[in-house]
Amino acid sequence: MSLTPLIAREDLQARVQSLAAEIRRDFGPGVPVHLVAVLKGAFMFLSDLIRAMDGPVSCDFIAVSSYGSKSTSSGEVRLTKDLDRSIEGRHVVIVEDIVDTGLTLLYLQEILGARDPKSVKTACLLNKPSRRKVDVRVDYIGFTIEDRFVVGYGLDYDERYRNLPFVAVLEEVD
Repeated sequence: MSLTPLIAREDLQARVQSLAAEIRRDFGPGVPVHLVAVLKGAFMFLSDLIRAMDGPVSCDFIAVSSYGSKSTSSGEVRLTKDLDRSIEGRHVVIVEDIVDTGLTLLYLQEILGARDPKSVKTACLLNKPSRRKVDVRVDYIGFTIEDRFVVGYGLDYDERYRNLPFVAVLEEVD
């Protein structure tokens, strides 16, 4: 396997800062915002995003699975960890590491939307529109990338590479 840097640490941090400002601007300065991070890949993104946000903000975690140990989605989404608290009446932002097929995000938007929040929006670090299988709304996008398998900044391959402070393309070497 070989790693080729794609998005530098500094670029990640700058974009996360601007996403936090966009989210706060859209909701207003004193409006509580509840961030729901999709585990495990979005934990670093959430950590930096929540620290960059002004005003009242809280967070929770949800986990779904559609990959297993493969590098391509199985297409089947299942909930593996639910929220710890109710989101009823709250402004919710789903914090996702990467949106490719859109199946996972659509599933999350539907199940969280059914829990009577005041609103549900989505922030993703990486967007791969060329892989979309369903039409799904993404309100805040960090970076749009080509169809490459990426790791780092929370994203993994078989539980490895999450600790990289940048995003890299992972390629097999012949």
